[in-house]
Amino acid sequence: MEWKHRLEDVLGKLKSPSKEELRYALMQLDTKVDDVEEHLKDPEGKPYYRKVLFHNQEVELLVMNWSNLQCAPHDHGNSYGWIHVLNGTTKHTVFEVKDGRIPRALFDEQKHAGEFLFAPVKGVHTMKDRNESGLITLHLYAPPIKDMMVYDLEACAACVVSEDCGAWWPEDLRQRVKELKLKA
Repeated sequence: MEWKHRLEDVLGKLKSPSKEELRYALMQLDTKVDDVEEHLKDPEGKPYYRKVLFHNQEVELLVMNWSNLQCAPHDHGNSYGWIHVLNGTTKHTVFEVKDGRIPRALFDEQKHAGEFLFAPVKGVHTMKDRNESGLITLHLYAPPIKDMMVYDLEACAACVVSEDCGAWWPEDLRQRVKELKLKA
């Protein structure tokens, strides 16, 4: 079955998927770089370019191709999901957030092509293309991301961003849904 048809066949059947069901669905897609290559564009000064490939009320699937910039620490609101590294290597940093304070890095890890990483509800993390490896990632979230929180560590601030914004501090005021000041 052609990859584009598998999207609807696999993802269209998901109803309130569990963590395990979501990962299994992402694995079933058996996505290769060739399948998503037509959707990749220059990130134009951002950490990544993102393209929604599938979206319904239950899940959303995005592909991202990365520049050499690290994305801002962020969560995925009330969504959880899996990230499949299709190409390259990512440096992935996980943070701890307590009591309205600025996030604190807990650990770094590397994930290589073919590996998966889990993004829990309200889990704060960053990603970066390690050593300009040509990082391409596929992201499957349930439910679709809404109310993503992005953190600016230097300004001790956080911002809920609009659904058309990525994991960076929005320059467009329209994309700043709500701003918060954090404790150092």
